[in-house]
Amino acid sequence: MTVDDSGDGAGSIAVLSAAEKRFVDFIERFRATINAIVKSSPAAALSSGPMAILLKYPTVLDFRTKEKYFRDQLKKQAQGHRHGRLRMEVSRSDLFMDSYRRLGSGRNMRDQLLGRLEIRYAGEEGIDAGGVLRDFYYKLSHEMLNAGYALFIQSNIGSETYMPNANSHINHNHLSYFKFCGRIVGKAIYDKELLDIHFTPAFYKAILGKPLSFKDMEAVDEPVYKNLNWMLDNDVAVLDLAFCIDVDRFGEISEVELVPGGANIPVTNENKREYVDRVVQVKLVERIKKQMESFKEGFFELIPASLVNIFNAQELEMVISGLPDVDIDDLKANTLYGSGYTLGSPQITWFWRAIRTFDRTQRVKLVQFITGTGKIPVGGFAELQGMSGPTKFSIHKDRGGSNRLPQAHTCFNQLDLPEYESYDQLRKTLELAISETEGFGFA
Repeated sequence: MTVDDSGDGAGSIAVLSAAEKRFVDFIERFRATINAIVKSSPAAALSSGPMAILLKYPTVLDFRTKEKYFRDQLKKQAQGHRHGRLRMEVSRSDLFMDSYRRLGSGRNMRDQLLGRLEIRYAGEEGIDAGGVLRDFYYKLSHEMLNAGYALFIQSNIGSETYMPNANSHINHNHLSYFKFCGRIVGKAIYDKELLDIHFTPAFYKAILGKPLSFKDMEAVDEPVYKNLNWMLDNDVAVLDLAFCIDVDRFGEISEVELVPGGANIPVTNENKREYVDRVVQVKLVERIKKQMESFKEGFFELIPASLVNIFNAQELEMVISGLPDVDIDDLKANTLYGSGYTLGSPQITWFWRAIRTFDRTQRVKLVQFITGTGKIPVGGFAELQGMSGPTKFSIHKDRGGSNRLPQAHTCFNQLDLPEYESYDQLRKTLELAISETEGFGFA
């Protein structure tokens, strides 16, 4: 595991020359003006104009600017190719398997996938003028999560986010199914259709090839995250641990070594950081490596990795699942305060004032930052779920000093907000926190 100060692995400041750092400082300082210029003609400006250099530093670009460029480039790649219609008849009762038999089993599917997808439900007279296709993607995204296929599992109890099931091998065709799911997600993006599915931040980062951080464990397995976090701050000599972990395979517990001979290597205060890093690596990467490789194989048939990498994890979720409407009044009405804050505290007043000035994209990123997903329950923020059931959004005082960024605990829908000294300081640090949220990560 290596330090990653870039937030998402793109345009890492740590590896820049002095001249490049000065350039990055300049574009960060004038990012609003630069984005306004690019938005006047984003395709021309980013693809071939002098602004194309910004693609090396995509964190400076607004989501809408990047999305427009992304869509224009996908369209450009399809030019000059003749693609027929891809007609499919599927049954509602066996939607996943019917779709898999048509789209999942072939190897060289790219040319077919570039064609317009037309859906017909067996026994129904509906003509696909767009509505049937939207319904197809919506229903199929739910079927991907069907526990009967054992492909994805909830990241935490009651969570709205999913991750690959490390035990998916119980299904003999699981890797072929993962490749099919990747094709469907890629095809939905290509068709400008949205899926009702939300994955963990670690899943999106794996697609993008971005480094993972220890913090990503919280959205995947909150109890493990808490235990590892405790270890980093306390004496581990009393725990009597070795470099191995227990894994559950359908009720059977087995021991997995984190390093060769790990069962005979005790965890000490000197090597506990390595132990934590290895636990995160095994749980977030190694145990689901084959599943992710198969998913990405299908995904990248239509969506070039070099093109989608302009997004960060939060933005990729929005490309796949869309931007919900974040009702600030509803959020405020369902917010609790703790650790010395009240509704009348200056920092709380500034917080609500700041997020009311946020655009739609920033509001979604705020929700993602605090809850781990951009998905908002049907019943609004009153029905936010946490690890132990309904858990309202809460703001707590971070007494570590005003030089710290806001911190989030996604399993509790909790924001730790330092006592900032001014509205401008609060707004600036909050904007930075929701867009640059990493600490250290896997190289």
